[in-house]
Amino acid sequence: MNGIHDMGGMQDLGPVQPEQNEPVFHAPWEGRVFAINIALGAWRKWNTDAGRHRIELIPPADYLRMSYYEKWLQRIIQLAVNAGLVTRDEIESGRPAQGSEKATPPFTPDRVALLQRTGAGARRDVPAEARFRAGQRVRARNIHPLGHTRLPRYARGKLGTIHLDHGVYVFPDTNSHFLGENPQHVYSVRFAAQELWGGEASPRDAVYLDMWDNYLDPA
Repeated sequence: MNGIHDMGGMQDLGPVQPEQNEPVFHAPWEGRVFAINIALGAWRKWNTDAGRHRIELIPPADYLRMSYYEKWLQRIIQLAVNAGLVTRDEIESGRPAQGSEKATPPFTPDRVALLQRTGAGARRDVPAEARFRAGQRVRARNIHPLGHTRLPRYARGKLGTIHLDHGVYVFPDTNSHFLGENPQHVYSVRFAAQELWGGEASPRDAVYLDMWDNYLDPA
């Protein structure tokens, strides 16, 4: 979807300013939000791509105002409410509704270290035809879906070259809307900077984007 989250190539947002010796969390509440995200995700009521799309649905003014973990908290609340894990009244009061069922969480402390090492994983060991090969010229599709997509606006309609094939992965555009994983090949595609931003860009620069089969057409 075309939203404020897709900032690649946009002007006047200021320089990227890396923070030296940046801590994992800037405040204790951020760590709690991270933990809540893992614990609620263990119920498997949604997937990673659905979570990303939920952040994209935050109103633009709020999106620009919120910090990284504020967006995570907003996402978690909405996903949990939509999945029936909690009600909006319970969120507001901080107390369970009278007579509500007390379920046994599927995620236990002894599983934390394992999950942190392995993650959920989006690669799939299934047969899928590769539509492209290294060195082949391709064009990114000029599409503007209303739902989730990992195809950035600045690359749509642009010419690139397949650099390498990463293998088969879950397709986020369908997975985010619970329409199936639709696993397909993901390629590293090289786009010359001048192709993306015109003749004023440096001829020495290029951007490598990971792109699914469904994002590409033969050039």
